[in-house]
Amino acid sequence: MRILHGPVNVGNQPWVLSRAERQLGASSDVVVRNDTWLGYSADRVLSAKSAGFVETAIRSTAFGLKNQWRYDVLHFYFGQTFLSPGFPLSAPGSLLSRASLLTDTINRLSAVDLHVARFFNKKLFMTLQGCDVRLANEGNKRNQWTMCAPQHCELYQRCTDALDHRRNFLIEKVLPLFDRVFYLNPELGHVVPNGRFLPYSNVEIEKFDVALPSQQGRPKIVHAPTAGRIKGTPMIMNALEQLRSRYDFDLVLVENTSHERALEIYRSADLAIDQVLAGWYGGFAVEMMAMGKPVACYIREEDMMFVPDAIKRDLPLYRLNPANLVEDIAAILDRRSEWQIRGQASRLYVERWHNPKQIAKAMLDAYEDPNSDFKLIADAS
Repeated sequence: MRILHGPVNVGNQPWVLSRAERQLGASSDVVVRNDTWLGYSADRVLSAKSAGFVETAIRSTAFGLKNQWRYDVLHFYFGQTFLSPGFPLSAPGSLLSRASLLTDTINRLSAVDLHVARFFNKKLFMTLQGCDVRLANEGNKRNQWTMCAPQHCELYQRCTDALDHRRNFLIEKVLPLFDRVFYLNPELGHVVPNGRFLPYSNVEIEKFDVALPSQQGRPKIVHAPTAGRIKGTPMIMNALEQLRSRYDFDLVLVENTSHERALEIYRSADLAIDQVLAGWYGGFAVEMMAMGKPVACYIREEDMMFVPDAIKRDLPLYRLNPANLVEDIAAILDRRSEWQIRGQASRLYVERWHNPKQIAKAMLDAYEDPNSDFKLIADAS
């Protein structure tokens, strides 16, 4: 069985899953359109990170037309295929709003290879990761706290003006062509009815040594902002600033640095604050938990219907309420004596639910028979 992961590597999920599939004896490759500043690994990079949109799209399309047919399984990510151009979210809003006809044409062309793949009995899988399919307008109406709001995301208006249209097309016309669809954020279960929640497999656990939080000295809190405000970074910073008069701590912001360098910084942290708007934790939290660090995050209860009960029972995160961040973080700082125990529980949680080998085993079974019940080993215990 030959497996292809691509055309993007968001959060290192494709790479780690592919390596685990190789360890289990499969022939599994990761091919990405272009390199990024994060420096994630890939077996083949089609264009340099300095390449423009047109060059990247041409190289990606050429690979899709010529080379992807050598594989038995095509596992795509972030709602894209090699024939879809990955139109940048940061494109000017006026261009996006004026380009509805072009957008529809691109959408239809991006599904051509899927129809061909089905004709030749290729297995088709998609892993959705967030803003590839998250409907900004719908999420804004449904959730009290969400990144999909003008005050939390500078792309919100262009999402509602144009990008939600593309996402609806993806949901209604493209995703039904896949044998299986997975999503990493439980919120997406509201808009992808035939998908299944999948835990992150972005950490090669054996490469992460446990470094439990220190119980002495000033605690070091780490937060890794993304571009913009979608993690709720301004809210987190405001809450921590209010707490400085009551607590003595160091705050480390990790941004605009390579993934390798970021991991070095994470190892010295005592507590991680992830995101307070998405309603779930991200790959950063998994990395921190793998190191034995306690993590604080906002968990949206309305989305938990899409998460297996066993995962919900094991969830070790400190929960934050966006409406009460100051006191919630204060309560965590008051409980420093239990951080090591929480860190140990976090590591065990990652070993159980974010174990790439277990996820890869379940995925290989699904590749063989897409209609089988997708069940992680930990589900049975």
